[in-house]
Amino acid sequence: QVQLVESGGGSVQPGGSLRLSCAASGLRFSIYTMGWFRQVPGTAREFLVTKSYRDGRTVYANSVRGRFTISRDNEKNTVYLQMNDLKPEDTAVYYCAASGRDRALDSYEYDYWGQGTQVTVSS
Repeated sequence: QVQLVESGGGSVQPGGSLRLSCAASGLRFSIYTMGWFRQVPGTAREFLVTKSYRDGRTVYANSVRGRFTISRDNEKNTVYLQMNDLKPEDTAVYYCAASGRDRALDSYEYDYWGQGTQVTVSS
């Protein structure tokens, strides 16, 4: 049974930082491309970043490029999202996802999803 479990969400003031973690189990983590998405209630899930398992290539959405950084630790079966200079518009539920493809930019290309963790940016 595959499980992706996010943690690290919370409330932060504008300009602050958070690091999200996503621990994977039940799959061979090293051969899965990992991604992060977010969703605000009533809107579509938004792609943020993906990191290919094959060559480590990363692709960021324009909205987070330069502020967010994805990393992965294959020894710990964990992917991280370091979020800096957070803005109120970053408020959302954040999801990690795993894809068997070597490149995955759309939500439909992902096979497994975590339950999400809430991030709130407010003064």
